[in-house]
Amino acid sequence: MADFTYPEDLHYTAEHEWVRVESGRARVGITSYAQDALGDIVYVTLPDDGASLTAGQTCGEIESTKSVSDIYAPVTGAVVARNAALDATPELVNTDPYGEGWMFDVELEGGVAPDGLLSAEEYRAQLG
Repeated sequence: MADFTYPEDLHYTAEHEWVRVESGRARVGITSYAQDALGDIVYVTLPDDGASLTAGQTCGEIESTKSVSDIYAPVTGAVVARNAALDATPELVNTDPYGEGWMFDVELEGGVAPDGLLSAEEYRAQLG
């Protein structure tokens, strides 16, 4: 298996999303493992600003040269920002999944991330 990075300061989901929690907000993207498995990403559909998300529910799609995959909301709250750069350059998800390839920000309901998110170590372990 390729040697992917999983920053220790992030939380992860079994569905391969990452979450960076700061000041009651969560920035969301997909992991290096997920972008590699998808292949060349050609289109990303993100939730609209103001959309209410419920953890575990589908909130967008990623289209690659191989397939179309759902994006799942890893947290509950309202979308307060979306990465408009992905409209023109969806390949940012491939080249910089933890930086320029971020997807959307959520104002966390109750100001905290839900239980059940994985640490980097737990995420690596569940990949096998």
